[in-house]
Amino acid sequence: MKYRLVIIDDEKKILEGICNLFPWNEIGFQVVQAFTDAKKGWAYIEENGADVILTDIEMPGMSGLELCRKLAEYREIRVVLFSSYTNNEYFQFAIRLGVDDYLIKPVRYEQLLECFERVREKLNQRYSQPKTLSDTYYDQMIDKVREYLLKNYRHASLEEASSCVNLSPAYLSKVFKEKSGMNFSQMLLNVRMEKACELLNDPRYKMYDIAFYVGYDNPKNFSRAFKARFQVSPMEYRKKLLEGEAEDRE
Repeated sequence: MKYRLVIIDDEKKILEGICNLFPWNEIGFQVVQAFTDAKKGWAYIEENGADVILTDIEMPGMSGLELCRKLAEYREIRVVLFSSYTNNEYFQFAIRLGVDDYLIKPVRYEQLLECFERVREKLNQRYSQPKTLSDTYYDQMIDKVREYLLKNYRHASLEEASSCVNLSPAYLSKVFKEKSGMNFSQMLLNVRMEKACELLNDPRYKMYDIAFYVGYDNPKNFSRAFKARFQVSPMEYRKKLLEGEAEDRE
């Protein structure tokens, strides 16, 4: 189930950007209509209903606040306001009308994501939908980060990973921990150590070569990290592998 979303903003470029550049479908929403005219938006809502309205405030003909006043009788519809104005009266009016959020333009990607996560949870509770609705988006995001790490583990960084998924480093770090159960640095360490184990199976590689290959300029730092992870040093790990192979040959 996807929740029906109507977006209203009199600036056409902003409206198109919000409609087309944000992954609404992946997080459980479907943009059913978009309007540059709040009156036309209101006429559509009266006729067809909606689950969520995302609307600008300062618009000709009918403002977002006037629209909110009309929507007050439709208590099942969630409302999010966004505006370039930080007018305190607007905030107070929005609170009185019980809107879900008031976002300031330009709205950052992660702000919009966090806001609509909260809105989705409220709708889930009303319609008894499981909390896992649209976790596909986060699964895909985590998969992209993992793929990035597998390809770039030697020089991987949180900043570069965040650019791959269009999130800020701080927000990616937060979401990655919440959704995967481990932080970014732990995942990077796991990938490096798994690769180190593969290389230790091949006696042609020297310890300093393996350390450098998996992202450690100092072999001592690599050895320390490896031992903390596996409770044995890289040399001991390799020795056990060779002993095991010798026993198998016997």
